[in-house]
Amino acid sequence: MDVLKIRGGKPLQGHISASGAKNAMTKLLVASLLSDKKCTFHNVPNIGDVEITVNLCREIGSEVQWDKKNRTLEIVTHELKTSYVPQRYSGSNRIPILMIGALLGRTDEDIIVPTIGGDQIGTRPVDLHIHALQKLGARIEYRDMKKEGAYFAQAHQGLKGTIISFSYPSVGATENTILAAVRAKGITVIKNAAIEPEIIDLILFLQKLGANIMVDVDRTICIQYADQFHEVEHTVMADRNEVASYAMVAISTKGRVFIEGAEHFHMIAFLNKLREIGGGFHIKKTGIEFYYHQPLKGGLHLETDVHPGFMTDWQQPFVVLLTQAQGSSVIHETVYENRFGYTQTLRDMGADIELFTQCLGGKHCRFASSNHHHSIVVKGPTPLHAKDISIPDLRAGFAYVIAALLATDESAISNVEYLDRGYDDFMHKLTLLGADLTRVSLPKGKTKASLHTIVDKALTAP
Repeated sequence: MDVLKIRGGKPLQGHISASGAKNAMTKLLVASLLSDKKCTFHNVPNIGDVEITVNLCREIGSEVQWDKKNRTLEIVTHELKTSYVPQRYSGSNRIPILMIGALLGRTDEDIIVPTIGGDQIGTRPVDLHIHALQKLGARIEYRDMKKEGAYFAQAHQGLKGTIISFSYPSVGATENTILAAVRAKGITVIKNAAIEPEIIDLILFLQKLGANIMVDVDRTICIQYADQFHEVEHTVMADRNEVASYAMVAISTKGRVFIEGAEHFHMIAFLNKLREIGGGFHIKKTGIEFYYHQPLKGGLHLETDVHPGFMTDWQQPFVVLLTQAQGSSVIHETVYENRFGYTQTLRDMGADIELFTQCLGGKHCRFASSNHHHSIVVKGPTPLHAKDISIPDLRAGFAYVIAALLATDESAISNVEYLDRGYDDFMHKLTLLGADLTRVSLPKGKTKASLHTIVDKALTAP
């Protein structure tokens, strides 16, 4: 187990570069499986989820050359050696389910993938995935296997284009359907599709590969059948989650950080809310500079939503930012039903946060009649105190890092591996900005001692 030891109270300042997007790169690797041509990617983030996806692709026959130093990756899948994704990938991340869409048009064999995984932030139903793929002509069923289940899929008669309407613009279901539709005879129309920047990046890659895909203004995506493919060279878009996270590090600690490669167009909803509370930013030719220049003011009403709304992954660190703003603010989470579990730790650190099961907002919400805590009121400013913290998921993990950077004493944060999944070189970047932090690897085993005591012993051991 690795632990971060963070001493807060310092403004963070400096210059860092945005890494490639986790939520783009992992899907691009899967998309490369559609053809037997070489695909070369630049600005590839060195993170856990990419590592898992690379191993998954190698498992089924991909040849991968990954130059982590230069952030370049080449992948080619001349032929599939198997269409079975082993059970050990069950729950590892959300990528295995996307293998179905990518492989249906590549093989006549049965495709077997393990159950979906990822952070524990709410249910991730795959009914939209399955319904869409079935409409394209696939046969899919769930079967129990050993301790975990798996999805069995095949399209022995081939895939055929059709019209698919989603009840909710799911990112994963949209991606899966696009991947399958590229190899479906005729034209496929997806209505109420997700249109996140990462999906547009995927579409740009597929167009280079040989697909014809059109995106209309009313969330409609049209895909034509393709069977002629080309070698591709593609630069992965900047990670807008990472950019927002470091932006909030800068402003909450009363510092100033320039993020090279941050893309204005992808950050519009975030920047609007940042400006509403008094956060400073300058859009420059090569990136965005974020800075603190005045006391932050609350009174904000924020509702998470699908793109182009305020991204759900921005919500957790933004809550930490609001603990430093004067007044009360309301956040209504409409994407995941279990995304406020992390707030108890912030409350233990001194934050004034109250949870509600009601919808505190005007947006249509799938959780209106449920009993989930999916709205909160945050009051500030409140000083935060150091604490031993266990990270429950990726985005909550970075929110805890920001909280620890605000605390005046020393915090110990465990389950750092969650951060490795999605934040490229985060230790180096935080250190560049002046953060006082140390990473310690602890021996396995249970102990009654506090996490802080264990870390101190590890640091002083010969």
